[in-house]
Amino acid sequence: MDFAIPEELKMVQASVRKFVKDELMPLERDILGREGDPTTGRVMLPPEEEERLFNMVQEMGLWGVSVPEELGGVGLPALGVCLVEEELAKCVVPFNFGDISPILFDADEEQRKNYLQPLIDGEKRACLALLEADGSDPATMTTTAVSEDGDYIINGRKICPANAIDVGDFTMVFAVTDREKGARGGITCFLVDRDTPGFTTTGGGERTGRHAQVVEPINLIFDNCRVPAKNILGKEGEAFYLGMKWLPARRIVRGARCVGAAERLLEISKEYAKNWQSLGRLIEQRPSVQRDLADMAIEIHATRLMVFHAACKADEEEDIHQEAAMVKVFATEMVERAADRATQIHGGPIYTKELPLSRLCRNAIAASTSEQALELQRAIIARDLLRY
Repeated sequence: MDFAIPEELKMVQASVRKFVKDELMPLERDILGREGDPTTGRVMLPPEEEERLFNMVQEMGLWGVSVPEELGGVGLPALGVCLVEEELAKCVVPFNFGDISPILFDADEEQRKNYLQPLIDGEKRACLALLEADGSDPATMTTTAVSEDGDYIINGRKICPANAIDVGDFTMVFAVTDREKGARGGITCFLVDRDTPGFTTTGGGERTGRHAQVVEPINLIFDNCRVPAKNILGKEGEAFYLGMKWLPARRIVRGARCVGAAERLLEISKEYAKNWQSLGRLIEQRPSVQRDLADMAIEIHATRLMVFHAACKADEEEDIHQEAAMVKVFATEMVERAADRATQIHGGPIYTKELPLSRLCRNAIAASTSEQALELQRAIIARDLLRY
């Protein structure tokens, strides 16, 4: 396998790295010093700042890096998207380059107009509602959608990942439409607007964790939630195939983000170790600190190689479902370990919200709290190993 990054992607990587360093990182202290949205806890950029950054990225020709060109995006290959996401994840400012859930690429013309295009334009945000309390195995999915007078009535509960903070303007909901068929033709994906009657949420607050404050998962509750049939994404009963088509690539992107966040944790920890003294000597001289830094670097390198390998296979249109599952498990647990080691190097929990380190640690722990999601990935790996 050739581990060399193509020159054109190196140029993209360099452009994004410079943008993050020059435009996003200077905003960190100001952003983290702001109070979040009182209803969601979400820390947001001022509208005028977000518009400025949006225009800059458009001028760079990099808005919508993961969106196919025929849908109005840049259409970078999987490796290119991972390079971009790794750089963006090094900063805690809530800004991306038009990150779109690829499940929406199967939207019809009307859905593209009402849902996909507003996402690409940065006018809307979306959430994926796949996970349930007992996991996201199609065989145990309890959320149902029953056809009634040209509409569908959705009932059930979903869990939005802990680091999502809020559910956005609409949600892509996976629900059972035919219990007998199960995953093979009995699960459908619906686009549900945030203000649809019968759709409510709970949770999403903050609690004190081992290192920082952690955002709790959000419960999405559907109580006789009526959705028109035109809001079916793809075809009725084929949501499982929709997920199999697009979700592995998202797991690789998730791995790239973990690499970027861990890299920033390592950089902050190195600088701290070089400049902080304890008992008359710099802490960089302590074997325990050196060990933590070395272990962080080793695991970041290993994870990056896993991400690159899976991304290159995806670009060759090879099956990556097992590699993607491995990446998600290893990368998610790696960045949590990096946060733990960074905390140890700094001598204890980092609770100061205004520090980027605090937000990085907080996000890392929040991402690892969805144990059901990681266990599902392990089940995917095990099933492939055992061939059933």
